[in-house]
Order: sequence, then C-alpha cells, then structure tokens
Amino acid sequence: MMRQCEPTMEARNEPMSADPTEAGLLAGARGGDHDALTDIFRRYSQQVLDVAYRLTASPDEADDVLQDVFVGLPEALRGYDGTGSLGAWMRRLATRAALLRLRSDRRRLKWQQRAAMEGRSEERPPSVEGWITLQRYLERMPSDLRVVYVLKEVEGYAHADIAELLGITAGASEVRLHRARRFLKERLRGKL
Repeated sequence: MMRQCEPTMEARNEPMSADPTEAGLLAGARGGDHDALTDIFRRYSQQVLDVAYRLTASPDEADDVLQDVFVGLPEALRGYDGTGSLGAWMRRLATRAALLRLRSDRRRLKWQQRAAMEGRSEERPPSVEGWITLQRYLERMPSDLRVVYVLKEVEGYAHADIAELLGITAGASEVRLHRARRFLKERLRGKL
C-alpha cells in the first residue's frame, strides 16, 4: 500500500459546514468561509499528500507541498472554473507545487535521495513487501524519470499533459517513461 502521510493542519477535526456539495464549498471558500476551506481540506488533503509524496519521494517535502497548496488555496480557487472535479483540480495543484519544489531545490532533493539510498526504514509503515521494494526503487530513480513514471502510471496523465506540466515534448515524456520502466525492470527482476 502507498505510504499514508498524515495531514499536518489542525483543521481536519472541525465539523462539516452546512453545504457539503462541491459548488457550495467553492462558493463558501471563495467568500472566505473558514468552514468551507476546512471541508475542502478534509476531503482532499490526503489526495494532495499522496500525489506530493509520490512525486517528491519525501514525507517532509510532501507535507510542505500540502501546506503550499492549502495556504494558497483561497487565491487559487479564483482561477478554478469548475471544469472537471475539484479533486482532480486539487491533484493538479499538488502536481504543480511538487514540480516547483523539485525544480527550485535540486540540491536538497539529491541529499534526500542519498539518504533514501542509505535507508530510512523507520519512516515506512508496515505494508506489503513488494510495495516497499517498489517504493525504494522509485526513491532511487532519477527524479526526471520518477516524475514522468508517477504522473503516467500512478496518476494516469497523458503524455501530452505531462509534457505541458514539465515543459518537455510528449516524445521526451515517452522516452523518460520507457527509461523509468527499464530502470525498475532491471532492479526488480526476481524481487517481487
């Protein structure tokens, strides 16, 4: 199973607001209603955290992405036109925030990857051994390959969408996915 990072904002224990529909939540949040923002956090924080963790391979970075997304949410909601589900839009926000972190702080990411290679088993919750092995190799995968792999194979993005998010061509996305699969295949042969 996927590592379940615990959301860090205190608001997750507050009562639900009166209008639980997405339209009502959006209207309330855009109007500055704290309860509506709390409900949005309650509904979507784990999805945001999961996407951030998959992309950054770091619980600390995932928490930071979660904070970035929800601190900037009131302003970001002004740009949401209601097309598609709010959950999908929130995952796109998480993807963008995680990619910004990866781009802006490469040195820290390299340090975290080295730490992951040395092993931080105390951060892994009990889960299926095969998933743990796969996750370890995802953490060791070069970030440019891992990001494409997670966006395509885990999040279900199309190569054209990945290309737009990363500022590369769709062909480059396909090549990176192929390399990521080869990376995993070579390392996981006989281990799963």
